[in-house]
Amino acid sequence: MWVWQEIQEVPRPAQRAPSLIARRTSTSNVGPSARSSQPLNDDLLIASPILTSGPSHVYSIESTLHMSIHMGEPTTAVTIKDWPVRERPRERFQALGPAALRTAELLAILASAGAGGRSALEIAETLYERFGRSLRRLGSAPGSQLMAVPGIGEARAVAIQAALELGRRAAEEIRGEDDRVTTPRDVYRRFELRLRDLRQEEFHVLLLTTQNAVVRELMVTRGILDASVVHPREVFAPALAEAAAAVILVHNHPSGDPTPSPADREVTSQLVDAGRVLGIPVRDHVVVGNGRYASFLDLGLIASKDG
Repeated sequence: MWVWQEIQEVPRPAQRAPSLIARRTSTSNVGPSARSSQPLNDDLLIASPILTSGPSHVYSIESTLHMSIHMGEPTTAVTIKDWPVRERPRERFQALGPAALRTAELLAILASAGAGGRSALEIAETLYERFGRSLRRLGSAPGSQLMAVPGIGEARAVAIQAALELGRRAAEEIRGEDDRVTTPRDVYRRFELRLRDLRQEEFHVLLLTTQNAVVRELMVTRGILDASVVHPREVFAPALAEAAAAVILVHNHPSGDPTPSPADREVTSQLVDAGRVLGIPVRDHVVVGNGRYASFLDLGLIASKDG
């Protein structure tokens, strides 16, 4: 049987219920015949306090901690469906909005349902822990690593990756009509979220007007940056088609260190020469690292348009 024992009173403003602990215990009312002959693992369930709208207290089961208590009674799995309605992740989302939910609860909604005797929240917690409780690490991991977590199949892995990509794109959106890049930092901010966690290099080009407004972005290549891979034709053909006045080159270093390599310098020099012939100058080449960047313009490796 379940015996609720109060272990802590948490003083908070408004009306908050005390924290409780639920523990399966043996009592003298249970005879030997009702007990297992072998000790079994039991579950310790934490009931967290929640705000209430009236004097009555409502206690909710927040998580299940598997502990060996060696009780003599068989255990019964507690699923999200057994929780009070107001404490289920999906219902909390609808009632309180997404900001009120923990990250694991949001991941549990994406997981949709439990599997293998584990609830969606337990699966989500395991997934979140597996990637160091970091959405950046989770979002940059390949689907095969997500699917290595029990309960995460291909459909769930794809749903989680898609949701994280939508979040990235939302953060990148530049609102308003004045879509300009006037400094290397503007370029870095534009590409930081997209490139900083990639496991391989990507080479992008920004096509600009005479007022440094962005006409178009394009990805030229993915993989190791090399002069034999990045051909001037792939950069300047779109620039000519869009009547661009100038271009800015952008790529990332998966190592996190944005210091330009010899290959970076060779590619840049080649493209600067081609742009000079075509009358479409290369304004800068920005290398994106982890939390920092390097600008060929700032380093004096490309002449400024006023120089």
